[in-house]
Amino acid sequence: MATIARWPRRTATCLALLASSAFVCVGSSNAADPDKSVDQIPTASPIKHVIIIVGENRSFDHLFATYVPKRDDERVRNLLSEGIVKADGSPGPNFARAHQFQITAPPNGPGNFFMSAGASSKMLYGFLPAPDVAGVQKPPFAAIVTIPGGDPGLPAADQVLYTTGGTGLPYTLGPDTRITNDLSLPPGPFQMTGPTMPYDAYTGDTIHQYFQMVQQVDCAIDAEHVSKSNPTGCLHDLQSGITTTYSTAPGATPHDTGQTMAFFNMQKGDVPLFKSLADQFTISDNYHQPVMGGTGPDSVPLGFADQVVFTDGTAAGNLVAPPASTIYNPNPQISAYSGGNFNLYTLRRQFFNCSDPTAPGMKPILDYLAKLPYAVDPKCASGGFYNAVNVNPTWTPQGTPQSGLVIPAQTQRSIGDVLTAKGIPWKYYGGGYNASGDTKNPFNGSYCNICNPFEYQLAYPSMRTDHMRDVTDLFTDIQNGTLPAVSYVKPDGTMDGHPASSKFDLFEAFAGNIITMVQANKEVWKETAIFVTVDEGGGYYDSGFIQWVDFFGTGPRIPMIAVSPFSRGGHVSHAYNEHSSFVKFVERNWKLNTKLTARSRDNLPNPVQGHDGDADDYVPRNMPAIGDLFDMFHFDRDDDDHGGEGHGDH
Repeated sequence: MATIARWPRRTATCLALLASSAFVCVGSSNAADPDKSVDQIPTASPIKHVIIIVGENRSFDHLFATYVPKRDDERVRNLLSEGIVKADGSPGPNFARAHQFQITAPPNGPGNFFMSAGASSKMLYGFLPAPDVAGVQKPPFAAIVTIPGGDPGLPAADQVLYTTGGTGLPYTLGPDTRITNDLSLPPGPFQMTGPTMPYDAYTGDTIHQYFQMVQQVDCAIDAEHVSKSNPTGCLHDLQSGITTTYSTAPGATPHDTGQTMAFFNMQKGDVPLFKSLADQFTISDNYHQPVMGGTGPDSVPLGFADQVVFTDGTAAGNLVAPPASTIYNPNPQISAYSGGNFNLYTLRRQFFNCSDPTAPGMKPILDYLAKLPYAVDPKCASGGFYNAVNVNPTWTPQGTPQSGLVIPAQTQRSIGDVLTAKGIPWKYYGGGYNASGDTKNPFNGSYCNICNPFEYQLAYPSMRTDHMRDVTDLFTDIQNGTLPAVSYVKPDGTMDGHPASSKFDLFEAFAGNIITMVQANKEVWKETAIFVTVDEGGGYYDSGFIQWVDFFGTGPRIPMIAVSPFSRGGHVSHAYNEHSSFVKFVERNWKLNTKLTARSRDNLPNPVQGHDGDADDYVPRNMPAIGDLFDMFHFDRDDDDHGGEGHGDH
């Protein structure tokens, strides 16, 4: 009786081990809804179907560090173009721009949370802290290939990827010796792959929670931080320093350190699908995770263009305080100072109240926002508590109450609510959805419940029949030409590309399969746009400009590729976008003529930016501003059938 390793931690539930390999994976049990009228629904472009595929935890520079656009008239901002690294992955002439520092003194004095550090409080590393194996050893889901049919979300030819990429090391904590010069890396970005570290390898995870990420990007409005191309003053120079200090007891050995600076090298064959798609279609080099933090907080904007808040869980949606034991205190422990650790948090928990400037950790961030060169509403509801880490929604995937600590059910309006009210078909396709709750199914627990924004809604149980599906149902809908207008797609936890629990070639195989299937159905392909992105950067370094639009972010850049007949040509978009931009795209394309709520980010204007060659062409001139993704397309026709608004900005 073989068992398979635990499902990823980030699903936020205590998931059971996979069952015996003798069990056969349950097939699709939900029939596709009829979709006879999608083509006739008026749209502002020729696009009648949009699909967004969301992987996990990779920053833009982590994947596209050395990418060179195929077209000579296009340019990209990445580690190579900035001169931070060379094409071979070695340090470039401007490597110092990405230097990493350690904290040597408390920037805000003893006992106070800091979000930035001046030169007097930090010191350049001699060598980057050694990247750690961080719990990885053998391929965690190798036993999947022993289950008849394997994982139904992946083509049979790609199932072998589950069995490859182990470390080959006899230990699970300690320096990752597969990385060339792991103990003597210069203090900045380094190429992760090399002679003994293939692209196919499983590697250690990195820290990526709200307060840690705020500190890692090191933002301040002062002469040391601010420049014309960086008016928000985020230096990204404490990426590794914070991972060694935020919660490590004095004298303890950190296990999440230098890997934050790792990048793949497309010049050497890494990330081949994304490179091919970038060469053929349109990518963005200014698309961002919507907030600082992890999967849960960064997934809900795909549905709400906003964050969820702690309520009484009723239809009234009254704001209430969570249990006192769940409230975060990021102020450092005074007792840690004698050990030289100025950043050992007092209490790492779940929720914070950013409307209260006296609450631990809030004032430095609020003060920073007040000093920005443009007006920012923090969007912190009075008495509202928001989650800093992943917390389960009220419901299980089956629509029953979730046990343990949860985010109470939400009554704020989602884009799903608007689409339903307008009679526009939509579905959320989640890998492992059909297996969830079935204790005899080996894939029970692989579905990511915190990734589905609609699962936080009070009405989620009633949504399930019409709108919640497995990715296997997506395959059926593509082949049968029954795709809804709007499709959300999330792979299961084995193939989402998340470090440690997955690897990025598994996500490439998953996304590539869907793209191939859509392109094979010519009637579907000719009017479809497929967005391929990830939920958030996973704590990996990125060099891009960060625009703060409220207390929660935005955050570092992440990859975004638009695959469509209307995005061909290898274009690189520089418009400032994030996951709320997908909501804006749906609103514009299907002429919804509404905003989700008075405070949601779809109220923000599209960015006005400079032209190629301007120092600030990545910085919106009308901040805060978020785009609607129309700039990623070039529509060739402009007629009454799709509203006369179909042309993109290139």
